[in-house]
Amino acid sequence: MPITDDEIIHVEQPPLNAMESAYLPEVFKGLGTTMKHMLGSIGRGKRSKTISYPEERREDIPVEEGGLYKGYYRGVHRLNRDEDGRVKCVACFMCSTACPANCIHIEGEESPWDDREKYPRKFDLDELRCIYCGMCEEACPVDAIELTYTYDVVGMSRQEMIFDKAKLLSVYDQTIEEKPM
Repeated sequence: MPITDDEIIHVEQPPLNAMESAYLPEVFKGLGTTMKHMLGSIGRGKRSKTISYPEERREDIPVEEGGLYKGYYRGVHRLNRDEDGRVKCVACFMCSTACPANCIHIEGEESPWDDREKYPRKFDLDELRCIYCGMCEEACPVDAIELTYTYDVVGMSRQEMIFDKAKLLSVYDQTIEEKPM
C-alpha cells in the first residue's frame, strides 16, 4: 500500500543559536569529564588501570567459581584431543560455517579410525582475523575447539599468527591444566 502525500510529515529543524553553532559548551563538557577522570585517579589514590606489560601481567582475568563463569574473557583457541590423543575434531565444518569473521579453514579427509567418518587433514585458524566471539566453540558438536585464557600470543609476521592444526594442538598441550570456558 503506497504512502500518500497527506501521510508525510515534514519536520523543520530549529536553527542553532550562536553558542550552539560553535559547539563550545559541548567541548567544555568533554574537557571537564577528562579533567574529572584525570584528577580523580591522581588525587584520590585510585590505582591506575594502566599496567606496564610485560613486566606486569594481568592476573585479574575472571575465573569459574561454583560452576558459573563470572565474566566473558576469551583468549587464543585450542583444538582438543580425545582419550587416545587424537584430534577430537570430526571435520563437520560447523565452526567455519558459524564463524562471522571467516577465519577458520578446514580440509576434511576420510578417517583412518573406525569411530568417525572424517577428520581434519588441514585445520587453519587466522588469529589476527578472529574477533574472539566464541561462535566456533558454541557450534562445535563434539567440543573440539575451545577458547582459552591465554592472551599473550605474539607473532612477528602475519604467517606466524595463522595457527595450523599442530599449533592448535600444542596450545591444548600447554593449557591442559586450565578449565575450559
